[in-house]
Amino acid sequence: MTTKTTSMIVLGLIVIAAIAGLALWNQLPDQMASHWNANDEVDGTMPRFWGVFLLPLITLGMFVLFIFIPNIDPLKANVAEFRETFNLFIVFFVAFMLYIHALTLAWSLGYNNFKMSAAMLPMIGLLFFFIGYMLKKAKRNFFIGIRTPWTLSSDTVWNKTHQLGSVLFMLSGAFAIIGGFFGGMLAFWLMFVPLMGSTLFLVVYSYILYRNEMKT
Repeated sequence: MTTKTTSMIVLGLIVIAAIAGLALWNQLPDQMASHWNANDEVDGTMPRFWGVFLLPLITLGMFVLFIFIPNIDPLKANVAEFRETFNLFIVFFVAFMLYIHALTLAWSLGYNNFKMSAAMLPMIGLLFFFIGYMLKKAKRNFFIGIRTPWTLSSDTVWNKTHQLGSVLFMLSGAFAIIGGFFGGMLAFWLMFVPLMGSTLFLVVYSYILYRNEMKT
């Protein structure tokens, strides 16, 4: 997918989200749910204006960063090698953010007979799965991927770390999807523990790979 096509799709999705919020404006409460705890209970609210526009604005800001950052990367030629995959990730990430926005709107409209964690976690799992796919394709750069001092210092360490990272993030995604069937605290731990464990392990793994490479 080209960057131009990506931009058109993303901007179209954000505009649709904004229009939907405006169309529903009069049906939404003055204070909208904005945060749910691990037990799927609302524990935070925000004014209707921010409830309607905050997530689309955040999504727009992140999209601008995603488009701009690769252009200032000293290794942007490497980014170009997997740019189509990165563009697909951008579209998926934006769709994920606007899916969360849609859930928030639905909840505030009174359609709240569902567990927010059960609705979110399958999409979070798919996001982790796609991140894993992108890691497999990623070439060494300063902004996208598993960036430790050791992966950034060696193509070999980068490639081996990202090959394993791809598998671990996909497994983390699978656990998050499973968590969606349970909801509540169990779902949180099924998402959090594999993700944090994978991240910490990959940092250590990249160091070990680098140290072994320096010995040869």
